[in-house]
Amino acid sequence: MSDELLPDGPRTSGRDAVVVGGGLAGVTAALALADAGVRVTLLEGRPRLGGLAFSFHRGGLTVDNGQHVYLRCCTAYRWFLDRIDGATLAPLQERLDVPVVDVARPEGRRLGRLRRDALPVPLHLGRSLAAYPHLSLAERARVGRAALALKKLDLADPALDAQDFGSWLTAHGQSPRAVEALWDLVGVATLNAVAGDTSLGLAAMVFKTGLLSDPGAADIGWARVPLGELHDRLARRALDAAGVRTELRARVTSVSPGGDGGWSVETPGETLRADTVVLAVPQRETYDLLPPGALEAPERLLDIGTAPILNVHVVYDRTVLDAPFLAALGTPVQWVFDRTDASGLRSGQYLALSQSAARDDIDRPVAALRERYLPELRRLLPRAREAQVRDFFVTRERTATFAPTPGVGRLRPGARTKAPGLYLAGAWTATGWPATMESAVRSGVNAADAALGALGRPRPRHLFASEEAAHCIVPGDTPRTPGREPEGTGAPLRGGVR
Repeated sequence: MSDELLPDGPRTSGRDAVVVGGGLAGVTAALALADAGVRVTLLEGRPRLGGLAFSFHRGGLTVDNGQHVYLRCCTAYRWFLDRIDGATLAPLQERLDVPVVDVARPEGRRLGRLRRDALPVPLHLGRSLAAYPHLSLAERARVGRAALALKKLDLADPALDAQDFGSWLTAHGQSPRAVEALWDLVGVATLNAVAGDTSLGLAAMVFKTGLLSDPGAADIGWARVPLGELHDRLARRALDAAGVRTELRARVTSVSPGGDGGWSVETPGETLRADTVVLAVPQRETYDLLPPGALEAPERLLDIGTAPILNVHVVYDRTVLDAPFLAALGTPVQWVFDRTDASGLRSGQYLALSQSAARDDIDRPVAALRERYLPELRRLLPRAREAQVRDFFVTRERTATFAPTPGVGRLRPGARTKAPGLYLAGAWTATGWPATMESAVRSGVNAADAALGALGRPRPRHLFASEEAAHCIVPGDTPRTPGREPEGTGAPLRGGVR
């Protein structure tokens, strides 16, 4: 290519980009660059798009590798759904409503709910918290005071990243029961770690944005179709329409500066030349592909830990759960989702258990997991006691997310590198969010923005604007601004959630 790579200024006629990785971050970056008129090639080593949010077939069922949900405050992911014409297939609740069942109470199984009213923050959760049966009256009052203290924290304060959330909760009067029944109920599912293992900065971001910013911020959305329909088929269709060349089963072996001032991207069957390269792959793979000097301390990428997620899949011969999902206390079971309709099951019911921070279970044999979880489901769901189990299998993702440990914030790099024309994307980069679909999309936008600025190209008008991140428009409310084969029958399948 004749375009000159300048260290600091824009390149005046850059036209070609290669995006390495076809997860949500890579797809987002590819769409944004193509919408700005850049010629884009997207390379994905697997035979599908979607990264860790994908589907596979098991018999007559279409199974998601893990249950993924999002919140109304996940405005980047909502933009992504709109961009691929998938928003109607993953609708949001009208209002937050989470059934929470405790099976360890002395008086027996007890149901409570976390739901919001159409009132301003923090009154929107006041009635629900006041009636929450899983905490004592004194614990509920102390939760309210801790929430107000959390709301006052400055997310820009770097000191928050060095402190753990559990210690902060203890210092603010939160009992072990309050941590279990409320703070970890939400935090483990969103952060993939218990409070004591979580950076206060990330935890504060989650709770301030999701529960203390806008009344509808925490309303839950999830796909009513298999994830592959959204993140693979519809994403591929959007990429094709945007003019992106998408190559699957294309494993990148090296990325290096080209002799013409651009970049050379090697795959086993092809060498591609580009003005811009976006690495949208996990941190270990990014470290392996980075050319010398691209980051000041690339070894920091290897210091970003990972956390596992286990998903347990159970097919019953009858309906045992009437709600679309529930959360559980007093049991190893965390969250249970009804995936019957989305999977194509014609009779009976298919439940998926999403088990975050699952270090104790991630390597257990299937038989041991069956022995552990089926009795717990019978405790949790009385109708499961008479039901027959037609199928039981698990999906595992041993490195599902980056670990949100104290100090992780200083390890997460931004989109720009020291090598002109080379950018990073992925939920593990410095988006300010934990490892979620929202963080992945934001990272793709950040990488595309940085690349377009360097290329001297205008930003597409409809591209998600990060500075408008926290507009959560709630129907009926006044808009406000806050901010492989499955185990049991074959080879292991790695699964995940978010």
